[in-house]
Amino acid sequence: MAIDLSAEEPDSEAIEIQLLLEGVFRRYGFDFRDYAYSSIRRRIWTMIAAEELQTIAQLQEKLLHDRDCMERFLLTVTVHVTSMFRDPGFYLALRAKVVPLLRSTPFIRVWHVGCSTGEEVYSMTILLTEEGLYPKCRVYATDMSEAVLAKAKAGIFPAAALPEYTANYQQAGGQRSLSDYYTSGHEHVIFQRTLSQGTVFSQHNLVTDASFNEFQVILCRNVMIYFNKPLADRVHDLLFDSLAIGGFLGLGSKESIRFTPHEACYEEFDASEHLYRRRS
Repeated sequence: MAIDLSAEEPDSEAIEIQLLLEGVFRRYGFDFRDYAYSSIRRRIWTMIAAEELQTIAQLQEKLLHDRDCMERFLLTVTVHVTSMFRDPGFYLALRAKVVPLLRSTPFIRVWHVGCSTGEEVYSMTILLTEEGLYPKCRVYATDMSEAVLAKAKAGIFPAAALPEYTANYQQAGGQRSLSDYYTSGHEHVIFQRTLSQGTVFSQHNLVTDASFNEFQVILCRNVMIYFNKPLADRVHDLLFDSLAIGGFLGLGSKESIRFTPHEACYEEFDASEHLYRRRS
């Protein structure tokens, strides 16, 4: 089973969590059964408090009969910590090392896995625009939550975050002013529609859904740190099957291709920025 109970007597809380996750999977198809136990447990109790409930069983009852509650559950248990040009050195490496090798590719498909509210997707499309590649690109931005996908597609972000985003953009080798790409409102900014015209925002469950195309670039950053080893290995199978030979895989700063099923099929293209290239 997904949760390993090491004690002789079963932990009743762990059993309740297991039953809740099994119910969510059977009812809605979202599979959290192989998420790291400590992480999913913490988020379940956060959800119980937010819903003003008392027990895991009460949350399970509500989840199975209330789709709106299920959407709130998705927002709670999936992590949406993100920012524009997060880890600027990663984008600088993309610009300096990957982009030159993509120029000769007739058409470029990019998959942004777990795109959350879209800040990192717009970071990528700005980079591709500045490098003159976006017209021949199709970016697929996927997440399991329809709510965050709607936010991502809208391209509206809090103005208070712009100082951080601007600093990141400059450190990532930005060629213009970040303000060239958005219109300011009172408390929010709206990014130009041209930055999303070549992007498809679509629901995709990384845990249960299959590969849907072949890509030259896949960014799956800070997603698998919440998975246990068997689930992370299954996701690596999916990413490998989706990446073209010679294509590039970008992982998060705490993630690596080491000790994964296809480690031997990649080269460390930029080890410090966790960029890998499929060689076979």
